[in-house]
Amino acid sequence: MSNRPKIIILFGRSGCGKGTQATRLREEFGFDYLSSGDLLRERAKDNDFSGLKLRKVLKDGELAPSFLMFQIWSAKVEEIKNKNVLEGLIIDGSPRALAEAKLMDDVFEWYEWKDIKVFLIDISEEEAFGRLTKRRVCKDCRRIIPWVDDLKNLKKCDKCGGELETRSDDKPEAIQARLDYYKKDVQPVVDYYEKRGALIRINGEQTIEKVYEDIRKLL
Repeated sequence: MSNRPKIIILFGRSGCGKGTQATRLREEFGFDYLSSGDLLRERAKDNDFSGLKLRKVLKDGELAPSFLMFQIWSAKVEEIKNKNVLEGLIIDGSPRALAEAKLMDDVFEWYEWKDIKVFLIDISEEEAFGRLTKRRVCKDCRRIIPWVDDLKNLKKCDKCGGELETRSDDKPEAIQARLDYYKKDVQPVVDYYEKRGALIRINGEQTIEKVYEDIRKLL
């Protein structure tokens, strides 16, 4: 096991391209990936009380409570820590609130992880709204096609050739609710890291390639 794995936290408004950049980092460096959204969707498949209730919460577009999110998150981190080799870990979607950020500090200290980079892929609210109302998803492989660069011109999925459609949760009112949530709950987390001098701002309104170059050279 690597004594000093790289821990990379990716922040940014919805539509900023966190998932795209995380995929590129995983492909190049072999880092593990921890997505809060993926963990919640997996937990919602269970037929116990929390699984059933979480299924309804996610369907209604609501947020899972922090205690449940951190319970699921902590179990996954323990699993990752016990791997024989851990070169790095990309965290996408957490922390979602200031209390979670402080709990995460305790987690990093407990697991003796020191090399932590916090990246904010920074795009304006206007840019985020525009991207989210126009992005598409493949009907077959469910690949998300962001509304950036040459991807705007795609007529079919560039991975499997499937038909493209608008995501069901990318309605204007749902998008605005996500952006309002970011302003209310996530922005204080960004401010928390910035005050500590731990935040690295990346201009997310550049090309995908340029955003990746900026992140990569700071690793």
